[in-house]
Amino acid sequence: MPEQKSEFDPDCLLVTSPFFSPRVLGCLRILFGLFGLSSIIVVLVHEIQSGEGAGYFSYFTRLSLIGLMAYFGAVQSWHVVLRQMHVLLYTTIVTFPLLVTIVYWALLVSPSTFKTSYSSYANVSQHLLNAAFALFEIICTNVLPMPWIHLPITLLLLIGYLGVAYITHADQGFYPYPFLEPGKEGIKLAVYILGVGVAQCLVFNLVRVGLVLKERRLNRRSQADEESRMELCRQKARSLLGEPVSRARPPTGIVALGSD
Repeated sequence: MPEQKSEFDPDCLLVTSPFFSPRVLGCLRILFGLFGLSSIIVVLVHEIQSGEGAGYFSYFTRLSLIGLMAYFGAVQSWHVVLRQMHVLLYTTIVTFPLLVTIVYWALLVSPSTFKTSYSSYANVSQHLLNAAFALFEIICTNVLPMPWIHLPITLLLLIGYLGVAYITHADQGFYPYPFLEPGKEGIKLAVYILGVGVAQCLVFNLVRVGLVLKERRLNRRSQADEESRMELCRQKARSLLGEPVSRARPPTGIVALGSD
């Protein structure tokens, strides 16, 4: 419905950037999405060939990467409910990849991380570039700060993943992440789970603060540009009326008429 479309992202903030044109931003997202999709396929094929393909979707790392690539390929011509889910998807793709990267390099990195060419490729793709793509969306787009309601929702998604991890153990006999094994970790398991939840809260708040600061900076810049444009218009009007004209500073990215 036209009314709904005008209410959802009326300023096209989800598809614009302070640094690139919408077309360039779209092309970059497609490029990132194709790279991410290719890495997902390569890792999945390798897992299948090594007999571990059944557990591919049991890893939060891979689920979050798939969500990130889905965002890069998503469109906004959705029903109103799906549009709100699109915004929630944005929240997950700018927080979960950062959380994955922190947890992996803090708890899971091992000598085998860069042991072979394949392991180096897989770990860089899944545990470094995922964070780089998330930072790109945070820094290089005009998306507004996430609503606070998304924080408890992301925590619920993490709790839901615990169910996936333990279903995987019950069905396939292994834990996706060693620190989730109750018999081995004991009381530390609760500490790890609580720590991941706290880390998600910190990541969410840091990302949101960054987006708020970016929004304020862009608003100040936009206001300054608008004032400069109005001053140029006023000076042009004075010039047409034969009144004295003082030279004004042009807005960002605009060259004053008659300047070299």
